[in-house]
This record gives sequence, C-alpha cells and structure tokens, in this order.
Amino acid sequence: MRVVIAGGGTAGHVFPAVALADRLSDDTDVRVEFIGSSAGQEATLVPDAGYPFHGVAAAPLRRELSISSAKAPFVAIGSVRACGPFVRDADVVVGMGGYASVPAALAARRARVPVVLHEQNAVPGLANRLLARIARSVGVSFADAAARFPVSVPVAVTGNPVRRQVLAVASTPEAIAAQAWEALDLDPARATVVVFGGSQGALHVDQAIAGALEGLSSRGDLQLLVLTGREKADVVARAAERPMDLRVRVLPYLERMELAYAVADLAVARAGATSIAEMTVCGLPSILIPYPHATEDHQTANARELVGAGAAELYADADLSSDGLARRILDLMDDDTRRAAMAARASAWSKPDADERLAALVREAVR
Repeated sequence: MRVVIAGGGTAGHVFPAVALADRLSDDTDVRVEFIGSSAGQEATLVPDAGYPFHGVAAAPLRRELSISSAKAPFVAIGSVRACGPFVRDADVVVGMGGYASVPAALAARRARVPVVLHEQNAVPGLANRLLARIARSVGVSFADAAARFPVSVPVAVTGNPVRRQVLAVASTPEAIAAQAWEALDLDPARATVVVFGGSQGALHVDQAIAGALEGLSSRGDLQLLVLTGREKADVVARAAERPMDLRVRVLPYLERMELAYAVADLAVARAGATSIAEMTVCGLPSILIPYPHATEDHQTANARELVGAGAAELYADADLSSDGLARRILDLMDDDTRRAAMAARASAWSKPDADERLAALVREAVR
C-alpha cells in the first residue's frame, strides 16, 4: 500500500503527520511519502524522520483582499499539476490540514485516489472544510469539530497523533525524567512549571512570565523551565538574572519535548492542537493562553474543550498580566489535590492511540 501524506507548515502540523506515518509503517507492506510546501518546516522535519518528501509551491487560503490572496488560485492550479505525478499511483492521500494539503487532495481527486482528512483543531480550517466534500472520511481531534463538517462525510473522533517519544512519558516517566534532570540542569527536589508557546514561541507569554518572576522569586521550592522560541530568549533571561530563591532555566527551543513533559508538574502554554495532545497524553494539568490571532479563534475553542473536561484553566491573552499569571501559577502549585484531579482528567481526555485510530481510517479508505 502506498500512502501519500500532505500538509505541514509549523512543527505542530508536521509532528502528527510523522506520528501517523510511523504507525502506518509498522506494516511492512506500507510505503509512506509526503507532499508539502518547499518553504515549510516539513521540508526539513520529514526527511529528518526518514520519509521521502516532495516539495511544491503552496499559498494560504486568505479571506482578505490582497496581492497574495489574488495570486493564491494561480499558485494552487500549478501546485495541483505538480502533485499529479506523486499521487497518481497512490492508494490513498491523507490531508493533514493547512493550505499545503489542498493541491495534493485536489490532484488525488483528479486521479480518482481516495482522500482521508485529519482536522487538528476544534474549529476546522477553511482548507479542510472545502476538501471535506471530496473526502472518503475525516478524523478530528476535538469532538466539537465533528458537527462543523457536512453530514454527508463520515467523521470519526480519532484524536491528534502524538510522537512515540512523547507517548513514552506515560509508560516510562521515571527513566525519561532521570535524563531530563541532567540534560535540562533542573533540581529534582523542586516542583517544576514548564512555560512554552509552541515551536514558534510566544512573545506575549514570554513577557508575562518575565514580569511574573518577581512574584514567584521567593519560592525556593519551585523552578521554571521557559522555552521562549528562537530569538526571544533574552526577554526572560534578562529578568532571571536578578538574585532569587526561584530557579529559572531558559531555553530558546527544546528538540526533545518529552524531557520537559516528564518533569513538569504544571504547564503554561498556548492552546495549539499538538501542544494539547502532547500535554494530555502525559497527564499534565495546564494553564492555556490561546493565541488571539488564530484563524476563527480556534485556539480558544481548543482550550474550552479542555476546560470543560476539567483538565485545564483558560487565561485569555487579552487579560494576561504578569501579576495574574504569577497568582494562577501559585494557586495551582499550592493546591496538590486540584492539580492531581486536573492531571487525571487530562489523561482521561487524551487519546494516546490516535495514530492507530487515524491509521484505521486510512486502511478502510483503501479497502
């Protein structure tokens, strides 16, 4: 069986696609290839994961009038043609969302190859809503997304596939934590709060946590691991230079996020779909600060489903302040019972078998 997976953009889009590819590749008769934007992170991450990658030009689907939006249809037409040879002999094409999946799915339609879609977010993106009408089936990460697709297409709540390195945190937490204490220069005797904004970082969150250090500075029982995003580390590092009982470790990026998850007692993060999937399979309680400019405010919708499950607190970016963030962190870190309940609910909400659930849709489309 030859499977072509299309999509990408940020690491948060690529990691679930690679997790699906790994699951499908467990079957020795399956060959997986990728199509994505030549300018996206998939152009590097997919070959690094060991899969063939075919890069094409791709442009976002925008609602506003601009030169870029005017050019997008012409770029798409050329990309559909470019994808033709890559999908023609495929048994199935899997669109993982985003504009990079559009030309491959349309090329598959022309070649009469079945299409399976996956939607990461609680509010489906424009690309997936348009492509759903030609799809054999759709897998969604959030139950709330299912009702937003046409009733004519079968929709299954699969969850969002998570990398095996991250899944291992739930099964072997002590072994991974032992690596993390040394690799991240953290103190195993302290409780740990991990702060991150996704693979791109989040400047507003960095600024808020930098200001929150003053309110947390007297806590010798706590430590922060702050992943700032590349080129933003100085925002927090400068604030952490002052003497304090609190321990602060600042990194611009962490390749092995499983190390952070294994030692975290609480996470403060944006509400991206991949971050949520990874935190919940690791049983992490969280304070979610949705990115306010996400398309159709989908990160807030993501966060609300977690809040409804009792696994997270939602802290709106418009309300975010350093004092408020410090208070929320301390309230949770000083309430072990509530934090443990949130952790249990995060685990209950998660779908650690999302890769297999989505792989089953792929196999069914071929059959």
